[in-house]
Amino acid sequence: MTPDQYCQDKAAPGGSLPYYSFLFLPPERRHAITALHAFRREVEAIIDESHDAGVAHQRLDWWRGELRRLYDGQPSHPVTQALQPHIAPCGLPQSEFSDVLDGLEMDLTQTRYLDEAGLKRYCQCAGGAVGVLSARALGFSDPRTLDFARQLGLSMQRATIVRDVGEDARQGRIYLPVDTLQRHEVPAADILQSRHSERFVALMGEQAEVARTLYREALALLPRQDRRAQRAALVMAALSHAQLDEIEASQFQVLTQRIALTPMRMLWIAWKTWLRNR
Repeated sequence: MTPDQYCQDKAAPGGSLPYYSFLFLPPERRHAITALHAFRREVEAIIDESHDAGVAHQRLDWWRGELRRLYDGQPSHPVTQALQPHIAPCGLPQSEFSDVLDGLEMDLTQTRYLDEAGLKRYCQCAGGAVGVLSARALGFSDPRTLDFARQLGLSMQRATIVRDVGEDARQGRIYLPVDTLQRHEVPAADILQSRHSERFVALMGEQAEVARTLYREALALLPRQDRRAQRAALVMAALSHAQLDEIEASQFQVLTQRIALTPMRMLWIAWKTWLRNR
């Protein structure tokens, strides 16, 4: 298996949201963005699979070392080997990959956020940095496109938090800020024990609107001359927010199930978004 094939299997297997997002890209761009998202998936697995905090920190430290090896031209992992040919042509800074790892370190050191400011700091690393790296991998001509990409990454991270509330709770993690839960009178125990209520629906409706506001702000920031280059990012965001609409239509039944789009609908949204941004 080649490094590119490894990344495809890891980040964009057939039928997945990234698969449809990257489907229409030319090969070089598709390889670059797929390797980038494989990196994200690979390091996120540290949080999902390591039940021992000490082991998780060791794995995270290994990835920090692997980043240094990547930029020294000696990567050892299939993901970083797939990334290496794109680092210089796409201008991918080591510091932005480090930001992604910093977000994961936050996951290892805390399972709650006291307020919106704390959650925003986390989302800047977990979502904003990935958005900017993605924009670089796809190509851009106007520096303002990086502002669009950061905001788009934030919007998708907030949509992901809504989608994964139940799954995260089963790992003992709640991203919704403590003061927000208190304002809506939703005890953390309700989320940890999968208790659905009208108050929970109101809370999640507010969180969905936060994601949508960030999405609208991102679209307003994208310079016209870079819309074509950024089509894959626009497709991914359109799919993410279509899924958010489905979740809201279900009255946010996310505590015990995962709501997904059908492959046919994903293909339709991807194709329609791609054509709209020619």
